[in-house]
Amino acid sequence: MRNAISRLSLLLGCTLAGSAFALSEFGIEGMGVVSTPHSEVRGAIRPDGQRIVWGSTDRKGGAGGWDLWQARLIDGRWQQPEPLTINSAANDFDPLFSADGRWLYFFSNRPGGKGGDDLYRAVVQADGSYGAAENLGSGVNSRGDEWAPTPSRDGKQLLFASNGFGGAGRHDLFVASWNGRAFADPKPVPGVNTAADEFDAAWLGDGRAIVFARSSDVEHDPIRLYLAQCDGSRYGEATPLALSFNTAEGYTLGPAVDWNKPGELLVSGSAKAPKAGKMDLYRMKAPAASGQDGCVTTASR
Repeated sequence: MRNAISRLSLLLGCTLAGSAFALSEFGIEGMGVVSTPHSEVRGAIRPDGQRIVWGSTDRKGGAGGWDLWQARLIDGRWQQPEPLTINSAANDFDPLFSADGRWLYFFSNRPGGKGGDDLYRAVVQADGSYGAAENLGSGVNSRGDEWAPTPSRDGKQLLFASNGFGGAGRHDLFVASWNGRAFADPKPVPGVNTAADEFDAAWLGDGRAIVFARSSDVEHDPIRLYLAQCDGSRYGEATPLALSFNTAEGYTLGPAVDWNKPGELLVSGSAKAPKAGKMDLYRMKAPAASGQDGCVTTASR
């Protein structure tokens, strides 16, 4: 499980910054409401732009140690933060809405799963509440850990990380396809996986590019975000995402495209300013997807 994030929480401290203005390169998301003195990771915006959901490892008031939280857009600002009703006494983390707004995906190590951290989803009701959490099944859940479920815009593929389906080493990125009943038959994302940990991925331009997290050892070493473009069949050389606090010594992870504003990307990290606490959520312009189509379909064949 992601002990590195808890370790990072202790390392970074929780001092509030005196400045709350947004830098031209990026801006902090929901100062004091979403981004707080606690650790916030992987912000997910509902497609209608009216809710944001994120994971926190240490915010008080949830059902367990790692919980999902949400806030509502009121008068143009995120307000009324509260834990989700689908939280359990176990770890619940890595939320992301489907592009149609029907589902909220996440991972959990609650009882009844297939292994360690499993992938789940809950239906989003008409009134904005959530239905019961549904395990996504053995097609994508192994005896190991699965993280960061990311459905494609058309809902036909599911991008996720796992250390239980083989691969190049440690955690790797996989794509599973919807077979009419479930996501199944995961294939490695072409050109991305190495002997290091690859996880927390977001497609740009329907897969023409990909942003993902990489660490030589996610439990102990720094985490950095990388960008790779598709050459038509596989992703090319990955380069660090151009973001000032995305350094080789830092911890930057949890990229997620805002379905409501697809040209913008939410990431988790710790900038010098603006800063709310440990791990904060930041918004930046999404890098251009200058690659070709083909990497998503290659992975799902």
